[in-house]
Amino acid sequence: MAIIRKKEMKSMTSDELKKRLDELKLELIKQRGQLAVGGAVKSPGRVKYIRRTIASILTILNERKKKSAGVKNG
Repeated sequence: MAIIRKKEMKSMTSDELKKRLDELKLELIKQRGQLAVGGAVKSPGRVKYIRRTIASILTILNERKKKSAGVKNG
């Protein structure tokens, strides 16, 4: 899966972000499974990248949810 920039994430629709989130979660499960079995992972930094991207997507989705509900931050 290609690298997703935050700027690109913000321009995506919520449905697209949810779809990408599901894909990333599945990929993370596969990577963690390889690590648990003891197999060598091609890119160990990929797990960290996937986790951060998932967090970014969730943050953007929550911001949109709050914005649509009319709730302002602090």
